[in-house]
Amino acid sequence: MIRVMLVEDHRMVSEALSSAISESPGFVVTGQAYDGASVLAHYRALQPDVVVMDISLPDISGVDVTSQLVAEFPTASVLAVSTHLERETVNRALASGALGYVHKTAGIDELLRGIRATAARTPYLCQSVAAMLARVPEPDGVRVDQVPLGKREKEVLCLVASGMTSAQIGEHLKIATGTVDVHRYNIMRKLAIHNVAALTRYALKERLVSD
Repeated sequence: MIRVMLVEDHRMVSEALSSAISESPGFVVTGQAYDGASVLAHYRALQPDVVVMDISLPDISGVDVTSQLVAEFPTASVLAVSTHLERETVNRALASGALGYVHKTAGIDELLRGIRATAARTPYLCQSVAAMLARVPEPDGVRVDQVPLGKREKEVLCLVASGMTSAQIGEHLKIATGTVDVHRYNIMRKLAIHNVAALTRYALKERLVSD
């Protein structure tokens, strides 16, 4: 059973989503937050598997709330939802720590797929967002000195680009495979790179690894 926490300031929308999700086999909504200020307290109390986070909240941006949540709980799984379909907004949401992004025009089935993927800590983009991103080529990222990569993230970046799997990296660095996956997701968000091939090209270009 996937335990879901909803963050949505429109109560009618939140109640409708809660009913639709809870009526679907394998899902249960454990709580709802209606503003950004209460998210962390709700998360501490509920410890949900997935937070479905509305990006447009009345008091604090859902992007900022996600950053705060992931900073305090690095393994928090956040799925961003929004009416916005601009590249910049999607990238900001992913960079803040969200594992996926679903546009509010998507159906409940697509939202549920996003929740399942997020619970498994697998990046997810709904069809309309994926199509929008595909229309314009993604940049190969930004320079490593322009983003706050930690020492461990830089180590993981080099090892990923050298061809190691998460399990191999974990063994090499003597850390859990799940921890390696968290570092990989954070690196990709910070560098605005969303696949391993582009990450490898970036590392070669920056001379972090040799070809």
